[in-house]
Amino acid sequence: MLLACASLAGCITQQPVPMYRLDTGAVEVPAKSDGASVLLGPIKLADYLQRDALLQRLPDGSLGEEAQHARWAGSLKGDIDQVLLRQLAGQLQTQSLELSPGAKGFVPDVQIELEITRLDSGPQHPAVLEAQWRLLDKQGKRLGSRLVRLQEEHAGTTTDQVRAQSLLLQRLSEMMAGAVEPMLVAKAPAKRSPAKAPRAPEPSAPAIPAVEPIRTDLEVFRF
Repeated sequence: MLLACASLAGCITQQPVPMYRLDTGAVEVPAKSDGASVLLGPIKLADYLQRDALLQRLPDGSLGEEAQHARWAGSLKGDIDQVLLRQLAGQLQTQSLELSPGAKGFVPDVQIELEITRLDSGPQHPAVLEAQWRLLDKQGKRLGSRLVRLQEEHAGTTTDQVRAQSLLLQRLSEMMAGAVEPMLVAKAPAKRSPAKAPRAPEPSAPAIPAVEPIRTDLEVFRF
């Protein structure tokens, strides 16, 4: 009986597991849908990030679960997808942006492939993001790529660590948008100047008839 009561008391006092989500940021999604078409993805995450547990970078540099066993509320991959998608839409001012593989018939002007190899932090370690992106044109030809490493300080709490990781993803999207923008401008068709209407012919001056001498058959006699 005592054992049963103790077990029941333990269940009652057990603290709920804290759950966290990344912040998409205060981004304004554009209203127009006639902007450039961008395909985001595939987005690949490092194996250690494909889990529900919110891992912590420990003082010795190793990774482990937080003491409170904090969890991501849903899929971390899904959160990252949405942060980047909404940020890029706002920065590139387009609604025509889809996650890979994209809807049937969707033809992007530029495709962004992304691999995130590190995204973590700890009470005594700053938030760090390491990634590589590649840009492809609509024929799949590689236009460029870049390796990045970003770092953000925080106050040490789990909540502030998640805030710092969210900021790193927002900064990553700004950098990718900056790399994509010149390519979209270069591929934009040149605007033709409106054709000028043909000028109406100027009215010609009225023709003045030539003055011809008037001949008469009269003779003049002087007396």
